[in-house]
Amino acid sequence: MDTEELHLPLSRTANERLHAMIPGGAHTYAKGDDQYPDNLAPVISHGNGAHVWDVDGNRYIEYGSGLRSVSLGHAHPRVVEAVRRELDRGCNFVRPSIVEVAAAERFLATVPTAEMVKFAKNGSDATTAAVRLARAATGRTRVAICADHPFFSVDDWFIGTTPMSAGIPAETNELTVTFPYGDLAATEELLNRYPEDVACLILEPAAQTEPPPGYLAGLRELADRYGCVLVFDEMITGLRWSEAGAQGLYGVVPDLSTFGKALGNGFAVSALAGRRELMEMGGLRHSGERVFLLSTTHGAETHSLAASMAVLTTYVEEGITARLHALGERLAAGVREAAATMGVGDHVVVRGRASNLVFATLDEKGQPSQEYRTLFLRRLLAGGVLAPSFVVSSALDEADIDRTVDVVAQACAVYRKALDAGDPGPWLAGRPVKPVFRRQV
Repeated sequence: MDTEELHLPLSRTANERLHAMIPGGAHTYAKGDDQYPDNLAPVISHGNGAHVWDVDGNRYIEYGSGLRSVSLGHAHPRVVEAVRRELDRGCNFVRPSIVEVAAAERFLATVPTAEMVKFAKNGSDATTAAVRLARAATGRTRVAICADHPFFSVDDWFIGTTPMSAGIPAETNELTVTFPYGDLAATEELLNRYPEDVACLILEPAAQTEPPPGYLAGLRELADRYGCVLVFDEMITGLRWSEAGAQGLYGVVPDLSTFGKALGNGFAVSALAGRRELMEMGGLRHSGERVFLLSTTHGAETHSLAASMAVLTTYVEEGITARLHALGERLAAGVREAAATMGVGDHVVVRGRASNLVFATLDEKGQPSQEYRTLFLRRLLAGGVLAPSFVVSSALDEADIDRTVDVVAQACAVYRKALDAGDPGPWLAGRPVKPVFRRQV
């Protein structure tokens, strides 16, 4: 059995302090220490580019930075410069700043399928605003969400569908229904089951698999035929699929779409965008009943909007989306080769678009395994790779990718030993990592 280990005494102390003051020990459940092997949840001191350092002084090559939000790398010079220019000019005023004009113009120029945009601070505010607007526009109550996508919002209309539904009234849960990704017939059956009652179809336009041919166009046709609003959640696909998101890549225009994550390179900014006819219902230039669309004290902080403009400019001028795909393709090929060479090619599986790679850890029977994920993560951390996923940032270079593949190969060698033993337990050194959404602690 391998004895090489990572020792994190200062991180362990910091985690205890976090849990004493912050429920869950983190401000995002996906960042919780339960997502990492026992006593191997590093607490970060700082980051630069594609690397981060923990409070114990260990350096890591980082993937999935900021839950996919830091796609240009930490402290990116163009973003930092844009933010710094605004900091001495004030960040929040009693009236809109001229920065809001520039940010909206830049966003709509980059996402030309949208006619209006409103900024906020997080994805949940934007997706919930889209649901509220769809209900107001249609006069209907039910929300149809894609069952195959893991997260849409912290608000009741979505969280009520997860195992963590405590505190959400049953009558609220009943208003959210689900449809499977890629199955137009099942979606039409759902719409027929609730005639005149579904306000919107909301989904990530793409995720771990490419949309089947004609699927997104078929959803567009169904939404039009049944009178509901089509909403694309582009929190992940925005910028990573193309500068204009999945709608820009696949050529299907939703009624509303939501952007975030990569939009600010870690700064807090999200956006709700869409057709003028719908968006203006939340404005002042119409004669109908007013809709409370989005109203946030901090939604137009100048430095965050400056960050978004710098991000959009960098993506367009430097071809960042293409670079993300090239880096991801190199990584995926290397990991697959390493896994196959070590005899675990059917157990350590890389999935997803090259710019948004995840990995699956499968047991002896080919089933997803939290125990084997724990083993794999332990070996990655010991090799200086912090990778809850394999989602790349453009700050990675080929040497980072090659080093990661070397570490993966070492991890796969241990994985093979555990498979041969028929038991990963001796390599876990503690409890297994846990899924984010679960009913019990």
